[in-house]
Amino acid sequence: MATRTHDFSEVQDTFFRYIREIKYATMVTVDRRNRPRARVLLPVWEIVNGHPVGWLAAYRTPVKTAHLAHNPHTTYAYWSPRQNALFVDSVSAWAEDEESRRHAWDLYLRGGPPGVGYDPVHYWRGGPDDPQFHVIRIDPWRIQLVRSTDLGSTIWRRDD
Repeated sequence: MATRTHDFSEVQDTFFRYIREIKYATMVTVDRRNRPRARVLLPVWEIVNGHPVGWLAAYRTPVKTAHLAHNPHTTYAYWSPRQNALFVDSVSAWAEDEESRRHAWDLYLRGGPPGVGYDPVHYWRGGPDDPQFHVIRIDPWRIQLVRSTDLGSTIWRRDD
């Protein structure tokens, strides 16, 4: 049986603990024929106005671009060998404005949460202005946290 909440603060600590433990997420999109596609990436996260917001530094590949244009609904799945799991159902979109790109770059450097991130200059030598550096903003609408100890589940759902 799942516990449900609309108050993100009730799950925030566990959300960030799982992300710090696991770090990498499997991002799932669908193509124009609604077939799923998965890839492993490292999003960074923060809280904005009481809600989680993710940022994903990414190359703007034709596949990701086509999938997000067709259907911006994505899932980011985290799993650890301890059997803790986190599923983030979201709307994801390219954020091409300079402010978003710089913000995401800085969050990767700082860690979001602390301990999760990297120096993006290893991939984009031109810094946040590198023409190959792109950012996807992740706006979750539902998050499910699954505990390994008892397979208990907590579901947060955005109420707006």
